Amino acid sequence: MKLIVGLGNFGKEYEHTRHNMGFDVVDKFAESLGEDITKSGFHSLYLKTKYMGEDIILLKPQTYMNNSGIAIKEIMDYFDIDVDDLIIVYDDMDIKVGHLKLKFEGSSGGHNGIKSIINNIGTQEFKRIRVGIGAPTYNNIDFVLSKPSKEEKELIEEAQNNAVEALKIAIKESFNKAMSLYNK
Repeated sequence: MKLIVGLGNFGKEYEHTRHNMGFDVVDKFAESLGEDITKSGFHSLYLKTKYMGEDIILLKPQTYMNNSGIAIKEIMDYFDIDVDDLIIVYDDMDIKVGHLKLKFEGSSGGHNGIKSIINNIGTQEFKRIRVGIGAPTYNNIDFVLSKPSKEEKELIEEAQNNAVEALKIAIKESFNKAMSLYNK
């Protein structure tokens, strides 16, 4: 079973902000399957479904970004999901707007959601899809919690669609294959 987690903050005021890239990507993945992420449990909204014969869970933690690891640890324990089957999708200020970076491991890079995951699951060796939101032009917190400009939105939507395709390739073929296609 694969666990695909989109990081974000719940609540109307955070919808489609830069910090909610993960939520938006897993929602798009679910939509591509004709489904919605609506089931509540594990301090999250989630969808348990199949893709290409593989059992998958799409997860949107409802703990706020800084405590995402609590929800992830809870569902991994319940379904006995190995860290090798975990993929986290999130925003990254160190990547140009509209670009993706896939990797197998690394530090939190200052991202509090990733820091929470590392602290809760006890390793930094998990797959990540980082969606570029670009460097802030003003206060970091205000920047990530704001909505992208019209120009940025077009680039971000393309990156989100690419992230969905990268997830599908990672499930159907391998994460390495997805990395080779989308790390540019």
